[in-house]
Amino acid sequence: MAAAMGRPASKLIRIRLKPKAESLVRHGHPWVFASSVKEQSRDGTAGELVVVHDRRERMVALGLLDPDSPIRVRIVHRGKPAAIDREWWRAQAIRARERRELPADTDGHRWINGDSEGFPGLVADRYAGTLVVKLYSSIWLPRWDEVEAVLREVFAPRHLVLRMSRNLVARAREAGLEEGFRGDARDEVVVFRENGIRFEAAVRHGQKTGFFLDQRDNRARVEALAAGREVLNVFSFSGGFSLYAARGGASRVVDLDISAHALEAAGRNYQLNADEPRIARVAREQVKADAFEWLEACDRRFDLVVVDPPSLAQRERDREGALGAYRKLNAAAIRLLRPGGILVAASCSAHVRGDEFLGLVRGLARHGGRPCEERWTSGHAPDHPAGFPEAEYLKAICLEFG
Repeated sequence: MAAAMGRPASKLIRIRLKPKAESLVRHGHPWVFASSVKEQSRDGTAGELVVVHDRRERMVALGLLDPDSPIRVRIVHRGKPAAIDREWWRAQAIRARERRELPADTDGHRWINGDSEGFPGLVADRYAGTLVVKLYSSIWLPRWDEVEAVLREVFAPRHLVLRMSRNLVARAREAGLEEGFRGDARDEVVVFRENGIRFEAAVRHGQKTGFFLDQRDNRARVEALAAGREVLNVFSFSGGFSLYAARGGASRVVDLDISAHALEAAGRNYQLNADEPRIARVAREQVKADAFEWLEACDRRFDLVVVDPPSLAQRERDREGALGAYRKLNAAAIRLLRPGGILVAASCSAHVRGDEFLGLVRGLARHGGRPCEERWTSGHAPDHPAGFPEAEYLKAICLEFG
């Protein structure tokens, strides 16, 4: 094992875990919290290789040290010893690429979904010929050159943009690594296709990596429901659900968002698709307002309401407040539905479990005094796999009301 690791085995960081944590790692959980470490051979720096041993000195797993995070070690391998080197990362990236089965008219999607695909704290999204890589952990700072070379080889982007979570920017700068285009600079807004609809992605400064790619399948489901309906898109952002609804034959689409910047982006996305007759002819309206206040005061009625807010629970302590907010939003949305109207409600709050959110919306429907049929529920899209409970953030439900 020593030669494969690139440093003598005696110099590798060795840890032992408390029994419960050891069991979780053996069964596939990729995080080792600092509070779960029973013994650690020495201190180390971010990105160093860690060997997890059991009480009989057998190797359980290999991980990368993240000393400044509550997640002390991020697991990358279980079982027999292995070389965690350039070829290792290349094989992981190839496996991620080969898992994707995407339509020919889609060139905006996720290539690598972090811890669930063996790249802890790293996501890589494709927007046409541009690859946007976002780092959420300092483990990648000393390994970036190696990983960048692998990503370029496996995914062959024309351009690559590096982005980081806010807590990493200063530390990365100290290590000589800056955010932005790697190599030749290009336009910060990239146009890509999703199921044939064109969107712009602000790859350098936009939210997430430039677009909310994770709702692609749910947008397609809304398209299938929209024919002849007046649609309200709450927290519309850059108009993703609205454009799908328009192509699906909606009679009118109303975008509701508090951000003028978001509404302007939605307008540009409509222009990008002006050659699609169904999108071009839909009656379109934009409302700049606080969604909570506007829904409460609204006296209009709609045939289809999409409620897809940003995360309402950034931390566990926000959970109860988020549940209250989801209850208020969706109760107001149900009130605005005409007979035969449809609610599509989504949550991207990781600290609100799927059963909690779905149960909440079902409870609102059950006690609303109207007949109701559940059409579907959904979770993560195939290119956003969730391999452990904490990674399961996205959930949605569709209900039709009498």
